[in-house]
Amino acid sequence: MRTATPTFPLHPALAGIVLSGAVAWAAMRLGDIAWLQNHGFSALTVAIVLGIILGNTVYARMGAYCGEGVRFSKQTLLRAGIILYGFRLTFQDIAHVGIAGVVIDAAMLLSTFGLAWLVGTRLLKLDRDAALLIGAGSSICGAAAVMATEPVLRARSEEVTVAVSTVVIFGSLAIFLYPLLYTLQAEPVWGLRLPDFGVYIGSTVHEVAQVLAAARSIDQHTADVAVITKMVRVMMLAPFLLMLSMRVAPHSPGQQHQPHQQRKLSIPWFAFAFIGVVIFNSFFPLPAQVNQVLLQIDTLMLAMAMAALGLSTHLSALRSAGIKPMILGAVLFAWLVIGGALVNGALGRLLA
Repeated sequence: MRTATPTFPLHPALAGIVLSGAVAWAAMRLGDIAWLQNHGFSALTVAIVLGIILGNTVYARMGAYCGEGVRFSKQTLLRAGIILYGFRLTFQDIAHVGIAGVVIDAAMLLSTFGLAWLVGTRLLKLDRDAALLIGAGSSICGAAAVMATEPVLRARSEEVTVAVSTVVIFGSLAIFLYPLLYTLQAEPVWGLRLPDFGVYIGSTVHEVAQVLAAARSIDQHTADVAVITKMVRVMMLAPFLLMLSMRVAPHSPGQQHQPHQQRKLSIPWFAFAFIGVVIFNSFFPLPAQVNQVLLQIDTLMLAMAMAALGLSTHLSALRSAGIKPMILGAVLFAWLVIGGALVNGALGRLLA
């Protein structure tokens, strides 16, 4: 006997947005609790935890109806939140990252993607597209990079689902790990100076929202440096896709007889809009009260994006894919955490 799909008094798209907003509102209220703040649980962290809990329990009966709105929150509101985040920053802040942040980003991108290719295809014998999708998500910007890489590789939908699930799981784990590393005196352990911890987070954590959640659990300065570093890394997606298209896509299954086929690349325009807002904020600062309202809206949007990310994280997808994608994701995560600390320490001192 089939179970009827529950109906709601709202349009499907609006229902998903309201659900994400409700989870975000609850997370923001819980995030104000001093005990949670003192233990590294910001509103964004709480939002993804609540989202994951609901996403793998009661949301299973609501997903078919609310999915459109949840996807809107996870994608569009995230990008809008990142754009508004530019009102927190100025050129003076960007100068604090400097050339070191750009070089570290490039080093982590190339090394992580190369490791995914080597371990995934040579050691684990994964399908090439599956390994490259997981590598793109781990080395650049999580699920967004996976989705942007898919049309270049012409990968199968199940490979995309597994890659997204893998990088979301390990990226979510980073939200809790990095504040712990900070509190355990990561500086003497990894050889990092404390002003570099934001660069460390921004150059190694998967998703933009996860970078924000991890960094804001430490302090605002770390969050500012981390998001700038991360946005530089996100903007590297465009040249990465171009190079990948020239090097790999012509040899993809089904494209060998179409070497001159034009491919549409998913350029992260929101990253450039973020830069535009930073430029505006640097030369035409808004009144303090207006700026504060925009930052409150920004926090709500980011919390809704984190809630939606949790709602759409399904542990069953990882179980059905087997252990190999998880192993690759774990290897890359270990490299991002440990190797990333060493790269940040070495290049940070060299380019200081």
